[in-house]
Amino acid sequence: MGTSRSYAELATELNARFPDGTAPGGVSVDDIIQLRLQNTFDTHLDIARAMAKVMRADMAAYDADPSRFTQSLGCWSGFHAQQMVKSVKRLNGTARGAYVYLSGWMVAGLRNRFGHLPDQSMHEKTAVADLIEEIYVSLRQADEVAINDLFKAMKAARAKGDRAAEREAIAAIDCFETHVVPIIADIDAGFGNEHATYLLAKELIKAGACCIQIENQVSDAKQCGHQDGKVTVPREDFIEKLRAVRLAFEELGVDDGVIVARTDSLGAGLTQKIPVSQRPGDLASEYTKWLKVEPVTLEKPLHEGELGLVLNGELVRPVRLPNGLFAFKDGSGRARVIEDCIAALTEGGVDLLWIETDTPNVDEIAGMVAEIRQVVPNAKLTYNNSPSFNWTLNIRRQVRTEWIAEGRIAADAYPDGALLMSAKLDDDELGREADARLARFQADIAARAGVFHNLITLPTFHLTALATDELSHGYFGPDRMKAYVNRVQREEIRRGISAVKHQHEVGSDLGDTFKEMVAGERALKAGGHANTMNQFAAAE
Repeated sequence: MGTSRSYAELATELNARFPDGTAPGGVSVDDIIQLRLQNTFDTHLDIARAMAKVMRADMAAYDADPSRFTQSLGCWSGFHAQQMVKSVKRLNGTARGAYVYLSGWMVAGLRNRFGHLPDQSMHEKTAVADLIEEIYVSLRQADEVAINDLFKAMKAARAKGDRAAEREAIAAIDCFETHVVPIIADIDAGFGNEHATYLLAKELIKAGACCIQIENQVSDAKQCGHQDGKVTVPREDFIEKLRAVRLAFEELGVDDGVIVARTDSLGAGLTQKIPVSQRPGDLASEYTKWLKVEPVTLEKPLHEGELGLVLNGELVRPVRLPNGLFAFKDGSGRARVIEDCIAALTEGGVDLLWIETDTPNVDEIAGMVAEIRQVVPNAKLTYNNSPSFNWTLNIRRQVRTEWIAEGRIAADAYPDGALLMSAKLDDDELGREADARLARFQADIAARAGVFHNLITLPTFHLTALATDELSHGYFGPDRMKAYVNRVQREEIRRGISAVKHQHEVGSDLGDTFKEMVAGERALKAGGHANTMNQFAAAE
């Protein structure tokens, strides 16, 4: 990690080395202090170690008070992550409790060399580590730009002889909070066997990931969690991959590394292989018991090439699809989820669970967690507030169903199905109640269902599409420049978004400062009177 020492401590140390206030070559002690403080982390592995401790502290805080859950948005570029963290800091004065989610879906869809791909682990796996690296480069650059601004304020106050303003600027430097926050990194199903999982996990950790999320699907048949055709692996196979991730953390000295075990069993009706049971009640037998089977009889004997099993003392034939996959019993998903989670916690040593659901239903999630907590009382979840859910339809339908059951409304008082999406219901009593539930959804599942971390996987994918569409409609339509000014620039200024000064945002002033450090009055700077960014001084 970079220095966390105060301005005064560094000044004392450096002035002892350089009593005249300059290092060899005429380098100013203040400039050295600034560069040391801008280097908030020496390496991205240091980031992983530090952010793991942050996550552990946040988990402990949540255990003491479930209202202190954490949140993240899925970001598909460093710039998205940087702007998210800046926005949170502007809103709350701190980024504590805000993370970045790195979605495998978005890496596949937007950040690989093979084009736009579905979430099926078809993209090159190095793209995941590359995106983690990019995000942390962007967050560290935000630190550099912000600290440079603080030093400019300090030097300006010093030049004016304003000691109070100088002390205030130094206090702001000492209290500076980094833009670097934890990343929860999606490693899909591990991109191969347990050794491949370990090798990739190491690359993600070295890029800065303190938390790795892995799912119990088959690597070569991996599907998006909200699509059909999902195939799970036996629990002992999954546990071996969990161990692989843990070993990667331990090898790299990330002692507090966090593992999220995701189960897709609620919507997965298939398995690729039948595990070998060594004794009744072991992980293999508990997995196999859920297979859909048919009895083997004299009328329906086993044929050449067919597979038979003895379950509960009876010879049975597992139902097998033409592609060789085996089917689970209908309706067994919920029970398999609970067993998956207990095994991951007790046998796999994971820290957080992820239950992929098909709808956002607090009662459903809370019910499963209650059963898990009968075995592991401290079980905690990460929950996917997925854009794959039609949130408006689902929550309005839940309200409608409850009100009918309570006798509050007649069954025909509101339409069912897609008509519940009608904009006419936005200001109706049902629409307002649904929106109120949306507003408290994350707090509800944090309090009732053990959800420590709430995330949205793909928000910046959808936001980018929506914002680009909105601007394009206006700009290429009748509004022309008015569309850009009204919908973008004027809003940036009024909301205090620093990116309105785009030259400053990418480090133009930072570059000028460094030129001054090494060239003094000879520095050719970009930020002079002719810089058009000066037009936005009022925006500050």
